[in-house]
Amino acid sequence: MPFSVRDIRGTLWSSDTEFRKLASEHSRYEAQLEQLVNQTYRNSEDLTQEVELKKLKLRIKDRMEQLVARYISEPTHH
Repeated sequence: MPFSVRDIRGTLWSSDTEFRKLASEHSRYEAQLEQLVNQTYRNSEDLTQEVELKKLKLRIKDRMEQLVARYISEPTHH
């Protein structure tokens, strides 16, 4: 049985398709955001895209945390 949130995330990564998909999307958005932020010149479209990527990442992270909380609250995992 996992004891830390990190362990639970690892368990969900290997057993929960939705969690794995969300984690992959989060990583993809993080890479896009990093590439965007590291550009020498950014226009207003880039700034808008940066805000949107941050929102997407946050929504995904929130959903992932909901899955972690659900896992913790399930009596079969205690």
